[in-house]
Amino acid sequence: MRKGMFALAAAGLLASGSMAACGGDSNENSGSSSGGSTVGKVGVILPDTSSSQRWANDDLKYLKAAFDAAGVPAEIQNAQGDKSQFQTIADGMISSGVKVLMIVNLDSGTGKAVLDKAKSAGIATIDYDRLTLNGGAKYYVSFDNTAVGKLQGEGLVKCLTDKKAVKPVVAELNGSPTDNNATLFKEGYDSVLKPKYDSKEYIKGPDQSVPDWDNAQAGTIFEQMLTQNRNIKGVLAANDGLGNAVISVLKRNKLNGQVPVTGQDATVQGLQNILAGDQCMTVYKAIKQEADAAADLAISLAKGEEKTVSQSVKDVESGQDVPAVLLTPKSIFKENVKDVVADGFVTKDQLCTGDFAKLCTENGVS
Repeated sequence: MRKGMFALAAAGLLASGSMAACGGDSNENSGSSSGGSTVGKVGVILPDTSSSQRWANDDLKYLKAAFDAAGVPAEIQNAQGDKSQFQTIADGMISSGVKVLMIVNLDSGTGKAVLDKAKSAGIATIDYDRLTLNGGAKYYVSFDNTAVGKLQGEGLVKCLTDKKAVKPVVAELNGSPTDNNATLFKEGYDSVLKPKYDSKEYIKGPDQSVPDWDNAQAGTIFEQMLTQNRNIKGVLAANDGLGNAVISVLKRNKLNGQVPVTGQDATVQGLQNILAGDQCMTVYKAIKQEADAAADLAISLAKGEEKTVSQSVKDVESGQDVPAVLLTPKSIFKENVKDVVADGFVTKDQLCTGDFAKLCTENGVS
């Protein structure tokens, strides 16, 4: 685990309960634990490498390290945003005899089909980061995504207040409409912004979702928003990639730094945009904690054991409570960018390149 900056959402979150045998005793990829019990293989499917740097680098690295440290065989693949490829990868993992399948769905429909097939084969399932609606996974591991959105809304309010904005027009650039997380983020930030709209303190501007979290489409969508309403004074962008697309448009219109823009994921690019004054904040999610928590559950299942977790989330489609591990997010502004570096998620060498070296020094990044 990292340096302990961020606490889990509840004490004893992954405390072990009474152990029960899981289906699927062995397969051709199995090894043996030191106690002689059979250890199965874990299959992991990540979604893409374009919507956020985390899927290209961070989750793969942390998950692999956790499985390697436990001596549990694991196959980790990326669907590259392709639903057919997602299903093909899943079919291959299921037919190879994995004992546990962990997925980050591209949408709930595709995810449910994969989870149903895995469960029919006696394979334990875990939803990682995104809940598959009506999917019935054994566990769900993520951050408190409504809380993430609330931090974004509060962050935008802080930045607009700092700029002494009067009745600002606020545009909302939401995540993919097929991603349940995007729905939760929006619930969170709208819970902060709607009272501002209702009181006429803010003016609600254009509000649009970005298919598949596609950054290129986000740029086109925001350019259309700005063309139709030149008075936009704040942008709630649902992650750093969408935020950077907005900033690129603002730069072309010589408005960057004047219009606060939010983000999420604490990417190198997002943090650099914050240091430069082009992005007002991001939300840091300690991905190593998320990966470690998910791997811990998967490793137990691979060994034929189940752990009891202390939280659950309601699946709004099935009405079922899904056992969950929900971690705590953190707001990042210019003054605490250094916290992300101190936590080891981003290195100083990655962040403080070129012109950013001086900005890092000015803002205490070491």
